[in-house]
Amino acid sequence: MEPVEQNTSAMPSRRQADPSEGVFETLLIAAGEPIELPAHLARLGASVAELYGMALPEGLGDEAAERSRGHALGRLRIVLAPDGTGLRRSFAAEEVDPRDHFPAWEHGAALQAIECRGGLGRHKWADRRRLPALPEGALPLLVDGDQVLEASRANVFALLDGALVTPAADGRVLPGIARAGVIAAAGELGIAVAEHPLSCEELQAADEVFLTGSVRGVEPARSLDGAALPRSGQISRQLGDALRRSWLSAPATR
Repeated sequence: MEPVEQNTSAMPSRRQADPSEGVFETLLIAAGEPIELPAHLARLGASVAELYGMALPEGLGDEAAERSRGHALGRLRIVLAPDGTGLRRSFAAEEVDPRDHFPAWEHGAALQAIECRGGLGRHKWADRRRLPALPEGALPLLVDGDQVLEASRANVFALLDGALVTPAADGRVLPGIARAGVIAAAGELGIAVAEHPLSCEELQAADEVFLTGSVRGVEPARSLDGAALPRSGQISRQLGDALRRSWLSAPATR
């Protein structure tokens, strides 16, 4: 495939996120239970400790579990923000279209490369104003110079010469819960994983490209800047099946 010129015309401001708006987590709900809740709370706790010098509010996990009840398949968003004396909390739960959960190829992501110097960082900021508005159906792929970082709601993997490659969690990229699950599953399946820089050109030349996120799971990437990417293959299917099993059948992950 011929390289496609990277489209970075819709460039976000280099302004930093406003810490006063807080940080958040988005969790999958399956059969009324929040999936990977301990891992999400651990990441949220690390952020509020570093950013605000505070601990997670007491009972946060119990409230997350309560808010998840009654949802067969959904998402739960937890936001924590400083209010002068502590951390205010908010929750929002909603149903998820089953077609968007471990989606098939036709429901995969249409990526559009967007310059984001330094990335969004390792915290999941509630202030998302660095992300530009894109045409309906397009998903931002954040790039720093010639390096791919992550999609706006997911980490990125590519199969290159038989090895699975994902950008390192080097402070510019959110250390995704699903990302960690896929890396662990790959190890169990004997699939080599390397963490090193990826370029848009390498994505276009890859054998498979997929995203990982806490609600969609393993998601095909169908295109980049309008150019078709290779269809999902055996590796992404194997890893998707493994991640789905770990989420939906292992109580220890909840």
